[in-house]
Amino acid sequence: MDTLTAIATRHSTRDYLDKPIPREIIEQIIDAARRAPTARNEQPWEFVVITDPAMRQRVAELTDYGKFIARAPACVVVFCKDTKYYLEDGCAATENILLAATALGVQSCWVAGDKKAYSNRIAEMLKVPAGYKPISILALGYAKSPGQQKPRRELAQLLHWEQF
Repeated sequence: MDTLTAIATRHSTRDYLDKPIPREIIEQIIDAARRAPTARNEQPWEFVVITDPAMRQRVAELTDYGKFIARAPACVVVFCKDTKYYLEDGCAATENILLAATALGVQSCWVAGDKKAYSNRIAEMLKVPAGYKPISILALGYAKSPGQQKPRRELAQLLHWEQF
């Protein structure tokens, strides 16, 4: 799948088949994440992939709106060193995960980031060293049923040339 098709067709999925994602596919997805742009080439990110059902259940229980993580075959938690541009760098890597997953036939849902009160508890549970910020929690899996991207504002409503 080409990049523009992945962007146009990617959507959040919360209901997954009980089918594991091959390790090679997960590695391809994370490889795409590490290729994201980063300020000053700091590459501050670390990726924790959780495939163990009990651990995914624990993560799901801590979230406000991510209970479905327990049913996803994989969960990726993106962390970044606490650098000046950690949030921008981590979000770029997160978006690459979402698009790479789509291109590889894996659905996803971005659940939360470092603004959630439970994020630090998840970091502790995953034994993340001090000095790292949680950026995103992503559920990954094969969708139980096809979905589609929610309607978006028309380009003419939001595109401005030269000035607002």
